[in-house]
Amino acid sequence: MTESELSALRERAGNGDSTALDILIELAGERGDMDELRRLADNGSSDAADQLIELATELGDMNELRRLVDNGNITAAEQLMELTEE
Repeated sequence: MTESELSALRERAGNGDSTALDILIELAGERGDMDELRRLADNGSSDAADQLIELATELGDMNELRRLVDNGNITAAEQLMELTEE
């Protein structure tokens, strides 16, 4: 996917197109693009937050999980507890 196609998807998602948002989340997850997932999650996408938690867990990124916990994400808190118990 080209940068212009990504920009078009971001614009569509920003205008409320849920299909475009789903595609962005999927692509970001496949690429391991935590910045994109973080941006989408911070803009209110629970699906992006879930994908970000999954990726952060896979990478062992405790700082990202803590950031999500600090923002009130219960799933991130549960995941962080599981990782710190291991």
